[in-house]
Amino acid sequence: MKKITIFLLATVLSVGVFAQEEKSKLTWGGYGEVFYNQVEGANGKLDVNRFVVLMGYKFSDKVSLLSEIEYEHVNEVYVEQFYLNYKLTDNFNVRGGLMLVPMGIINEYHESPVFNGVDRPSVDKNIVPTTWREIGVGVTGKFAEMPLSYQAYIFNGFKSYDGTKGYIGGSSGLRGGRQKGASSTVNKPNLSLKFDYYGVTGLKLGLAGYFGRTQATDNVDMLDGADVGISMLGLDARYTINRFNARGQYVYTDITDAAAYNALANKDLGSAMKGWYLETSYNLLPLDKEQELHAFARYEQYDTHAKVDGITKNNAYDRNELTFGFNYHVAKGAVVKVDYQIKDDATANSVKNQFNMGIGIMF
Repeated sequence: MKKITIFLLATVLSVGVFAQEEKSKLTWGGYGEVFYNQVEGANGKLDVNRFVVLMGYKFSDKVSLLSEIEYEHVNEVYVEQFYLNYKLTDNFNVRGGLMLVPMGIINEYHESPVFNGVDRPSVDKNIVPTTWREIGVGVTGKFAEMPLSYQAYIFNGFKSYDGTKGYIGGSSGLRGGRQKGASSTVNKPNLSLKFDYYGVTGLKLGLAGYFGRTQATDNVDMLDGADVGISMLGLDARYTINRFNARGQYVYTDITDAAAYNALANKDLGSAMKGWYLETSYNLLPLDKEQELHAFARYEQYDTHAKVDGITKNNAYDRNELTFGFNYHVAKGAVVKVDYQIKDDATANSVKNQFNMGIGIMF
């Protein structure tokens, strides 16, 4: 009986130690946001815009997994990230799986408490189609003797045509062509690069590029106009000093063979798109307070018909917005937001302004 008791005790202790070891390898987190949007003269809208659950696992000192499951508008479910990372050295990693395309600021850092305003900048919806993720393989790291980090990947590209419909074009540009890792078509791999400089205290500068062609499904990929060429260049800057923050971004996309694509797919894809914004914010509370109250203003201009080929330019796609408001960080990782947006475009028609409120969390 004594031997059995000792055996059972040893078993329980070993299971407990194993469970603790496994727990130390497992990382949980998440973020989410709830919106209230009121367009001038229309009914208001309420939405659980997204809730994302993050799970990471450390298989060894070199091999780790990062995954995110995203719920949008309550009833839509996506895998946002799912990749393995192999750490060869402190300055060099190899990654493979479903990953974020490094372009601009928001596509990589889009948790609600880390950006100003209830919703993301419109440039980061219509020019950089956040959240933009695809399946690929690549390397990340930093240069040992320089304050410079790098990312380089090969991804599948945007889906453009499947024989019955076109997926890109219009006011949202390339957004409809995101494949998001769901039975993705690939016949022409695309190159994605980004470099970030952090050699000055409080300052971070980014330079990104994305080059390749869109993807078309089997049996139609040889048709004239089934795919287009994409060259995207992005510049971004972030600066923080004491209670003051500023950030800005510029993205330009050149698209070749747009005329042939529009003729085949009956779409209105521009041959060039561009967008930029400048934003400043100031924390109205002292730095020694746990809570923060940021007053901010952002001006952005974006045009998905910056150039056209074979079609008439749609001036309604040439838009600008002024967004201003407050972010009240009630605790680290929890924020209440309110803002107002003044909107305009290059047409003679008036564009309705919008009032927004929301909450956001990350942990």
